[in-house]
Amino acid sequence: MPTPDLSVVIPVCNEQDNVLPLAREIAAALAGRRFEVLFVDDGSTDGTAAAVRAARSEIPEVRLLCHSRRSGQSAAVVSGVRAALAEWVATLDGDGQNDPADIPALVAAQQAAGADVQLVMGSRTTRKDTWLRRLQSRIANGVRGGLLNDGTPDTGCGIKLLHRPTFLQLPVFDHMHRFMPALYQRQGSQVISVPVNHRPRLQGVSKYGLFNRLWVGIVDILGVMWLQRRYQPGLTVREDR
Repeated sequence: MPTPDLSVVIPVCNEQDNVLPLAREIAAALAGRRFEVLFVDDGSTDGTAAAVRAARSEIPEVRLLCHSRRSGQSAAVVSGVRAALAEWVATLDGDGQNDPADIPALVAAQQAAGADVQLVMGSRTTRKDTWLRRLQSRIANGVRGGLLNDGTPDTGCGIKLLHRPTFLQLPVFDHMHRFMPALYQRQGSQVISVPVNHRPRLQGVSKYGLFNRLWVGIVDILGVMWLQRRYQPGLTVREDR
């Protein structure tokens, strides 16, 4: 297969019923492009891996990566981006709430903005979640934005377009996927946001709740603030000959 122009990375954990519909939607959205789709199975205990294999038999651009144990969404994103073949990588959540039809708009926004923009974030203008999850997200985005000054309205949105070589320079830690704008800005990259669609979950069960996000989120924000203060951008090295 020729080197793809775009890689799509999707972390999945017990999402067997969402895999094939999502793969079909991605293939339709990216028809006419060279692309690959990497599903990263993060320790599923259902038929997720089998569902990815079934999707691969229908859509040859599909690839399957399997973690030996459940390691979390950030670890799955890191595994997928490291294995990706394209310079640019789109990420999606595996629950079907992100709309693959938005991917071309993210690509177009980056191309129009220029090379300095190395991260395009989706921004869910209308959330199709419970009132509690919407409230959690509103509070989390407000706190993150206030402390990290990342200028991004929806840092928790799963659909984004990222520059792979820059991603590979980022510090890797659990929950890093929630802080991508601040981490990219730390590298000197520009970040923009694009409005995207958001859909209700039709299959499966959410892996996140109030208490497994709140306290770790506070600790993570403090850690990212520390990283921001300790980084020295713009260093160049010249060899004397």
